[in-house]
Formats: sequence, structure tokens, C-alpha cells
Amino acid sequence: MSKRTIVSMPGDGIGKVVLDEAIRVLDAAGFEADYVEGDIGWEFWRSEGNPLPQRTLDLIAEHKIGLFGAITSKPKDEAFNALSPELQEKGLVYASPIVGLRQHFGLDICLRPCKTYKGNPLNFIRRGPNDSIQEPVVDVAIFRQNTEGLYGGVEWSNPPKQVYDALMTHPKFKQNFGDAPVEEVSVSTRIFTKKCTERILRAAFEHAKKYGYKSVTVCEKPNVIRETSGMMYKMAQEIQKADFPEIELWNTNIDAQMMWLTKNPENYGVIVAGNMFGDIVSDGFAGLIGGLGFACSAQYNPETGIGVFEPTHGSAPKYADYPISIVNPIAMVESACMMLDFIDEQEIAKKIRKAVSDVVSEGKVKTYDMAKMTGKADVVDKDAASTVEMAEAIISKL
Repeated sequence: MSKRTIVSMPGDGIGKVVLDEAIRVLDAAGFEADYVEGDIGWEFWRSEGNPLPQRTLDLIAEHKIGLFGAITSKPKDEAFNALSPELQEKGLVYASPIVGLRQHFGLDICLRPCKTYKGNPLNFIRRGPNDSIQEPVVDVAIFRQNTEGLYGGVEWSNPPKQVYDALMTHPKFKQNFGDAPVEEVSVSTRIFTKKCTERILRAAFEHAKKYGYKSVTVCEKPNVIRETSGMMYKMAQEIQKADFPEIELWNTNIDAQMMWLTKNPENYGVIVAGNMFGDIVSDGFAGLIGGLGFACSAQYNPETGIGVFEPTHGSAPKYADYPISIVNPIAMVESACMMLDFIDEQEIAKKIRKAVSDVVSEGKVKTYDMAKMTGKADVVDKDAASTVEMAEAIISKL
């Protein structure tokens, strides 16, 4: 059998170093693949006016599987000012390349698992009866609708006349905003479709059934955002009743969920939400298992078989300039394991996860975040493991 080809996309900042170390771990675990590098990120925006070149889209279309490091995104004006002078006259507008990648390939299902590692000094703890200390085990799989909602990109400042006139036909808009001059109005839409909503809901229920979770929680805001959140919850009720009666369906509002996740996180199994609320709640649960250094994700389209796997942390450009990289590579390594699951290499993924678990529980090798240090360049002189040293500790367990 020929080797699989993986599109590696380092992106910006710390993306390159964590991706390089994850590939070293994959190699050590016995995963054989060829890697072709795809161009994506801030430097390509600055030099070409396009942070997601067509050549990268072509690579992913051909090979279907991508490993992605991290991206830098900045507000509209900062992005414009960063362009090469000769590109500033072309009317280019920056858009997040990772969002663009998801939308281009319809990678509408995003899975972000948050699972406790035994012995991780960053695990969430709370006080129990008689002032006891409890460390609840968190094991949550968050399904985030990845291409619609507030991240859909349908928005305007000073909306064109036809858009403004259409908005004025809604009594709430006319009542609350009708007196505002159109040039002072900015609009961001939140659009859900039944097709994509059903697909993310079914993915959540199927995951719960496959892995033995007792519940699926719709985490939205249907009491206020009645049309979109309301549609998701109603469809969840129909799907659960028809096809998954053995799995409990829970309903929480996003604001209340952010309180409850630190009161009883062990009660939750699978959570499903739209784009923005899924982003929020996944970061909240990631904080309970150690933070973004442990937060991995997959985004995929089950119809095309295309999947891109990435840590949820950002590019952290200040860390990228350190002479020795100090960032925790575990989120990237775990994202690579999600890739292995997706391409039916579960045994290798299981082996890597066991190695990571052994390193964390042993507690001898800790990156600066695990050692509860401030992320400064000198932490490696204070016995914090570098990015490379953490990867080598994982490899040694393999």
C-alpha cells in the first residue's frame, strides 16, 4: 500500500514548531506518510493579498487530509495596513483563512473533545463537603457547527440600500434602529440552515451512541434567539425521539452553561452548539483540562472525506520569537491523533495517547503552563520543558 499524503499547514507563529513536533511523534509511533506543505496565513496575506492561496486549496482537494498549526488574524484596519503597498490599492479585504478553508470545503462538523489527563497539575478542582478537595473527571465531546451562524461572514457596515430596506420591513428593526442613520449601522447575521443543523445534531448523537455517552446537550439560547437556536433545539427533539431514544436530550442556555461547567462538569457528555456558542463553550471546557495547550479539534465533511485537524490555540507570535520554543505541543499531538482516528489508524492513535498520558501522569516533564509559570523565555532555565523536550518525552514512551 502506498503512503498516504498529508497536507501540512504550519500557518503562523508557533504553528510551525508544534506541527513539526507532532509529525516527529507520528513518525516515532510508526505512522508512515508523505507530507506536502501548504501555504496559509499572515505572510501570504501581506505578500500576495490572499492568506489562503488557491494552490493550497488544490493540495487539500487532491489529498483530502490536512494538519494545521495556527493562524494570526487581525482586525480589518490592521490587516489592511499590513499589506504590501502595491496591494493596498486593490480593494482587498482580509478574511480568516481557516474560516475560509472550512467554508470552501464544507467542513461543517467540528469536534472538540475535552478530556482530563490523570495527574495533570492544571486539572480543575473544587471544594466538596467538609472542605474536601474534589477533582472531577471531565470527558466532554463538543460538536460545533463550523460554517454557519455568526462566523458565516454575511455582514455589512453602512449596509447597501436593498439590505437596509429589507431590514426595515422587520418591526423590531424599525422600532429599535430605525432612527439610526444608515452609515452608523453595522450588521452581522446569524444564519442557520436545516441541512447543516441536522448534520451537526446527527453527528453529536451518533458520537454519543458509539462511545457510550448518556446525554447530548444542545447549548444555545432559544429563549432569546428564537429562530436559530429554537430551530436547533426543535430539530434535536425530533431526531432524539425518532432515532436515539436511549440517549437523553438536555437543553442549556450558553450563559448558564458557562456557570454550570465549573459546578458539575462531570455531568456532561456530548454538547452540540452553533458556531459562536460552540467556540465559547469548548474554550470553557478546555480550561478545565489544562487550557489551550491540551485543546485539540477536528473539522470534516463526511460526504467528501476531507478533514483538517488543528489545535484550538492561536499563533502566539511573541512565543514564536523565543530562541527556544516553550509552548506545549500536546494539543497539536492530540489533533494528529484525531486525524489518525479519521483515517482508521486508531491503533497508532491509541499508542500515542497512552504515551502522552504516561508523560503527564508521571509528572517529570512539564511545559511552562503545566509548571504554572509565566510564559517567558527564561522558563527553560527554571526546569520547564521546551516544546522539543515535551515531544521527546512522548517519543521516549513510545
